[in-house]
Amino acid sequence: MRTGRLLWESDGLDWPHRAFSRFVVASHLRWHVQVMGEGPTLLLLHGTGAASHSWRDLAPLLALHYTVVMPDLPGHAFSDGLPASRLSLPGMAHALGELLATLGLAPVAAVGHSAGAAIAARMCLDRHMAPATLVSLNGAFLPPAGWPGLVFLPAARLLALSSFVPNMVARRAADPAAVQRLIDSTGSRLDAQAAALYRKLVRSPHHVAATLAMMARWDLRPLLADLPRLKPSLTLVVSEGDRTLDPRQAVQVAHRVPAAQIVRLPGLGHLAHEEAPQLIADRLLACCGAGLPNTPPNTGKTDVSAPPRTRDRQSECP
Repeated sequence: MRTGRLLWESDGLDWPHRAFSRFVVASHLRWHVQVMGEGPTLLLLHGTGAASHSWRDLAPLLALHYTVVMPDLPGHAFSDGLPASRLSLPGMAHALGELLATLGLAPVAAVGHSAGAAIAARMCLDRHMAPATLVSLNGAFLPPAGWPGLVFLPAARLLALSSFVPNMVARRAADPAAVQRLIDSTGSRLDAQAAALYRKLVRSPHHVAATLAMMARWDLRPLLADLPRLKPSLTLVVSEGDRTLDPRQAVQVAHRVPAAQIVRLPGLGHLAHEEAPQLIADRLLACCGAGLPNTPPNTGKTDVSAPPRTRDRQSECP
């Protein structure tokens, strides 16, 4: 790629659900966002290094009940990047709030995967949106503890300053085996289409640089302190096979948020929504109440385990 950026006119030709894509200018950025379905608005926020493609199988299931909104985060895939001064967690939350205002949409529910869950929580805390329900899919709410915490942020900041690193990573992504190893390290098993889409992303130095810059300026300590003020009901969906984040972190988060509940998913990894979209859709619809008008609201902390499932067939929720 001559510019290092993904080009919609060529790289976007095989993008999932291309017909639902639009480009919107908000917060001084040109965003790529997909809007699908009808009904109350449901916001989906992907994690660091991913893009709107990660919802490709889940979104149509949710769009039967909601207007599903799926932006590419700043600097990711086809969205413009934020300047360094605005790449903090509050800065990204503010930018996404301005995107929602430009779209004229007010989510009644929000779902965030990994870092997307932290962004969604920050948006709620800073009053950029006021959903009734917030669902975290393997959410990244806690800063690395101990020695990793002392090393991770300084290392990420050094890597983000280098123009060499994104180009080196993009060159390595030309090897399908390298990207497959990256996916395998999450504890998830994805199909060939998913691997090809992630390879497309990682081959873009612009996307890699945005990912590194986002991680370099990520400070979760203020979010952790503010979590007790979170107003939406919070459901923490946790994959027990997650090899990216420690599933035990969910218990620490739940202790800080009134009426939070934990839903455990045996046999799935960090990218559970891509592995088992029907199972995740069932769980999300149960949390958000779509199609279940008689479901009572959560009134206290609960810890629910989803039924075990095999990787070769979908499981139905009870």
